Amino acid sequence: MKDFKVGIVGTGWIARKAALTLKDVDGITCYAVASRSMDTAQAFAAEWGIPRCYGSYSAMLDDPDVDLVYVGTPHSHHYDVTREALEKGKPCLVEKAFMANHRQSVEIVNLSRKNKVFLAEAIWTRYQPVVKIIRDLMAEGRIGIPRLITATLGYSMGDKPRIMRPDLCGGALLDLGVYALNFVRMFCDAPISHIESQCVKSHTGMDLSNAISLSFDNGMLANVQSSACCVGDNIGVIAGTEGNIIVDNINNPQRVRLNTHDREFVSEVAVPQQITGYEYEFIACRDAIAAGLIEPPQMPLDETLYIMQLMDDLRMAWGVRYPMD
Repeated sequence: MKDFKVGIVGTGWIARKAALTLKDVDGITCYAVASRSMDTAQAFAAEWGIPRCYGSYSAMLDDPDVDLVYVGTPHSHHYDVTREALEKGKPCLVEKAFMANHRQSVEIVNLSRKNKVFLAEAIWTRYQPVVKIIRDLMAEGRIGIPRLITATLGYSMGDKPRIMRPDLCGGALLDLGVYALNFVRMFCDAPISHIESQCVKSHTGMDLSNAISLSFDNGMLANVQSSACCVGDNIGVIAGTEGNIIVDNINNPQRVRLNTHDREFVSEVAVPQQITGYEYEFIACRDAIAAGLIEPPQMPLDETLYIMQLMDDLRMAWGVRYPMD
């Protein structure tokens, strides 16, 4: 098989993480990088040993050798470049949050389906092997009937523009809360019957901390929190009638602890050795494209749309608005 060639859009922190990851993934090459500045693209390419660099996104999208476009810009800037890529027939892996809002997401998903071009959201936790480990424990009845999920994700992020600025789709929800919501949905996909939530806003009107309670038709309850202004424990818990599963870090699980009655320890599972954890999403995209799919089974596009609508509804309830809304 020829190398599967990835072109990175953007040169920020998340793009650097992708470049670092791809250096060590067999059969997948970080082939190109695009920035709005050629100087920036050249510096990034030199640092990571990337063969091609482009001073505009459009120029890279015209490169016939790019097999997958990884959109690593702020989520406020995902829409235009992803639309152009899909119109040019380029498969796309788009960082979370997928788009600024549900409306943009529907337009992009519809374009992918109309043109039959692969599209995926890069919510990296969805692709990791630990998801199957946890689902298997639940399916085996190791915790009885699941009744409650709790999850927290918090980082003290100061006044970072991507958190504070409405034009960059700021706030904790799209940056961090998306992981907590996906954690719940990975292990409970029943219809939501009721939502209650609240948030604390910044002086710019963005949510800095939020708390969300979700009731499901199957009797499950989920309580999740995310914050961009404090250090959270980042733990996820799935509690059942016969025990619980504790995940050490919902943003990149490394250990899964199984407990039985009275929180008595049963076993602990370490996740497989990883490069950074990002490799699984790139491998999933390569394999799905090779199979002729236009979306990955690990993160179906309808699930991306569901999460985007849920986050829209939460933001509207809080009065958190972006210019593109």
